[in-house]
Amino acid sequence: MQQIKILGSGKYLPARIVTSAEIDRKIGVAEGWSEKKSGVKHRRFVENETASYMGKMAILDALEDAGLNCNDIDCIIGASGSMEQPIPCNAALIQEELGLEDSGIPCFDVNSTCLSFVVGLDMAAYLIEGGRYRNIVLVSSEISSIGLNWEQNESSALFGDGAAAFIIGKSKPEESSRIITSRLETYSKGAHLSEIRGGGSKYHPREHSEQTKGEFLFDMDGQAIFKMTSKLIEGFIHRLFETCNLRMKDMRMVIPHQASKVAMNLVRKRLGIDEGRFMTIIENHGNVIAASIPLALHEAIKQNRIQRGDTVMLLGTSAGLSIGGMIFEY
Repeated sequence: MQQIKILGSGKYLPARIVTSAEIDRKIGVAEGWSEKKSGVKHRRFVENETASYMGKMAILDALEDAGLNCNDIDCIIGASGSMEQPIPCNAALIQEELGLEDSGIPCFDVNSTCLSFVVGLDMAAYLIEGGRYRNIVLVSSEISSIGLNWEQNESSALFGDGAAAFIIGKSKPEESSRIITSRLETYSKGAHLSEIRGGGSKYHPREHSEQTKGEFLFDMDGQAIFKMTSKLIEGFIHRLFETCNLRMKDMRMVIPHQASKVAMNLVRKRLGIDEGRFMTIIENHGNVIAASIPLALHEAIKQNRIQRGDTVMLLGTSAGLSIGGMIFEY
């Protein structure tokens, strides 16, 4: 167990609100189709914002929440599934946005697509526990709208943009905040169920053309992902709980990846989780890739749905196909 504490959290959402009715018109379906299919009533899309700008704004919000300032940061970890540019890492660009370009604060990215925040939090906990850093900023900043393939109705109806940031530090001796257990499993037989093939060395940007543009857009088989996840999720939960003396009934709140409302409800029922202990924000955020879990966690904290001392589970899937979970005492 790592004696780690969430010191503060923050968020940023772009100003532009995009309703499901707008999505219906854009993809040419009957009004109400996209909301019924995805559970999203509205989401945010960027206009002039960049991922690094959104990340900065979320960090400033988190620092204020923690009662800290930029001088208290000694590491920035970018935990996003999308990138502002291939090089350098998102975290370095966010450091620049914060005006810390001469600070020397170490910056690096962790990318496990939709599970990037969970994986990043796990890594941050070990770095703090080992005494490497005192106050780590973990930031997920996602712009999904730019990469959507509007010919794929299912994914077009689902995604949104936004950012969330958390300040992670060491618990005091008298505090109970801690990471209890975490687990990540990857099954690459599902690697091509959710992907963007272009942009790397396989399909370099110089090869982009009207004929190859589909390689550079998001491609997802949502039904296949759900079927594969359904076969794996119960075994995964069993193995996650094997490492601690807890059960699902002990969780004050489960924070899932906001995959889709239908999928989340089916998973919730299958795992026997009461609706009141299952945090969903998809109706007014959409699926914000890696920012989904931290945005939902931030909202659970701000809405007082979790209190200090509560046991919380983070749970989700990501491209890979990966399943990840973490249990911590807030």
